[in-house]
Amino acid sequence: MAAKSGKTQNFEAALAELEQVVAEMESGKLTLEDSLAAYKRGAELLSFCRTRLDEAQQQVRVLEEGTLKDFSVPGDAGADR
Repeated sequence: MAAKSGKTQNFEAALAELEQVVAEMESGKLTLEDSLAAYKRGAELLSFCRTRLDEAQQQVRVLEEGTLKDFSVPGDAGADR
């Protein structure tokens, strides 16, 4: 099995490795032991990716709530008269 073990550096690398693990498992050519190791690594990668996506989603929420508000100037409603 070609899957790596250990910590993953970034989302893109984790996703690419997860896709590779899934392809290897779908090939049907892995031994039982390799299939179990691939499943374990896939679960680790999936957890990492979900965590990173949750963190990114939280950052977007913070931006939307803080800086991406409608801009209006008080008293500007009748300026076009």
